[in-house]
Amino acid sequence: MRIQTILLPLVVAVAACVAEEPVIDTSLGQATFQDNCAACHGAGGRGDGPAADGTGTPPADLTRIAARRGGVWPTLEVMSIVDGYTKTTEPRPGMPVIPALTEGPRVIFDTGNGQTTTVPESLLAVTRYLETIQDPPPLRQVP
Repeated sequence: MRIQTILLPLVVAVAACVAEEPVIDTSLGQATFQDNCAACHGAGGRGDGPAADGTGTPPADLTRIAARRGGVWPTLEVMSIVDGYTKTTEPRPGMPVIPALTEGPRVIFDTGNGQTTTVPESLLAVTRYLETIQDPPPLRQVP
């Protein structure tokens, strides 16, 4: 009985310390996208924005990211392309640096390998929003 009295509060305390990725409001992502990306990528993300012709490189159709990857939504890859977050992709020609994606509050993000890190909330929100406009919807997600 005494060991249960000691262990139970310890288990509860440790469980409370485990960080969970917050639910991200995709309306923040949609608003950030409209304010910073729609001029080139279009309001629907299809690469047909009013400034698309002046970019030199045609903007990508962002509704087909998962379709181009066999139905898989690649969260970290998208974050990397949008902002260079994982530094594994080179910036695309004509893709501007968008300070709104790196400023502001940070949130917990599960990298998928048992590790969590903090990322800009707006970057994760835009990534989550882009996931919602996939056509067809992703079959599965990878970090």
